[in-house]
Amino acid sequence: MIALACDHGGYNLMQQVKSYLDSAEIPYEDFGTYNTDSCDYPVYATLASRAVVSGECDFGILICGTGIGMSIVANKIQGIRAALCCGVYMAEMARNHNDANVLVLGARVIDAELAIDIVKTFLSSNFDGGRHCTRVRMLDELDGIEGVH
Repeated sequence: MIALACDHGGYNLMQQVKSYLDSAEIPYEDFGTYNTDSCDYPVYATLASRAVVSGECDFGILICGTGIGMSIVANKIQGIRAALCCGVYMAEMARNHNDANVLVLGARVIDAELAIDIVKTFLSSNFDGGRHCTRVRMLDELDGIEGVH
């Protein structure tokens, strides 16, 4: 199950991502927003990220105008490793090396075709483990350290 969230800037691209997920029969839960009216992205990024941390969802996909805001919010949630990706290789490495559990996209930065390719790659890639386990563990140890979040 994929946790989805967007703000007004990411709404149209999210609809295209949802169409892809529907066609690929990949289940998801949509945490909003549900239109292009101006809204506060931290609300939606937090809802989806908490669903990933709780285990309700396996991964998250967040979309805003640039992806920056959603990425910042998601990475403040303990247990989230969100990766803002603007290319397929970045999505693959986010999973392979960083065990990212949330993909963030910028709707005003990439087009829909590339976004779908990034989503496909992120969801089909796996964590390599090995030497990367130490680095991911180091990231996880930063959760909750004052001055880090």
